[in-house]
Amino acid sequence: MHMKIYIVGSVGSGKTTLAREVAKKLQIPHFETDNFVWTRHPEGDIRNEIEVRDQLLQDAIKNENWVMEGVHIDWTDAGLQEADQIIFLDLAEAKRIQRITKRYIRQLLGIEKANYKPTFSIFCRMFQWNKYFEDQMKPRFLKKFSAYEQKVYRFQTDKEVEDWFHRLKS
Repeated sequence: MHMKIYIVGSVGSGKTTLAREVAKKLQIPHFETDNFVWTRHPEGDIRNEIEVRDQLLQDAIKNENWVMEGVHIDWTDAGLQEADQIIFLDLAEAKRIQRITKRYIRQLLGIEKANYKPTFSIFCRMFQWNKYFEDQMKPRFLKKFSAYEQKVYRFQTDKEVEDWFHRLKS
């Protein structure tokens, strides 16, 4: 049996943490759509060409099993189409703000790893991205998800996420 899970949510929604936990539990590959967009370098990330980004997505979804997470829309439609389940982490904005702050402090203390240098500038931009997601992206995702209603799970609390996770392949 194959398992393809696509996790969507704003910054601070818990999508990366959940994707890592799912990948570990199911022993399947984990992909971050950010890593299709960016080539990571210690001196600073470099944006991939669109063709490279799209090929990385295509290569990932060809796998028999995967968990993918991200906040990107439109160019990632093939991932949504291929997914067996789409998890929309729609946690309260206040909860996401709390998580963004906690993560930034943990990254500064070296307790939590980041794919980027945790600067104050990026920390501030995360609040802007969070607001942008709520106002602009969320309505677009909800509209897009209407085509996949039978496989979309919208979670608004940590308890809903935990319950789904515990049922996963149990």
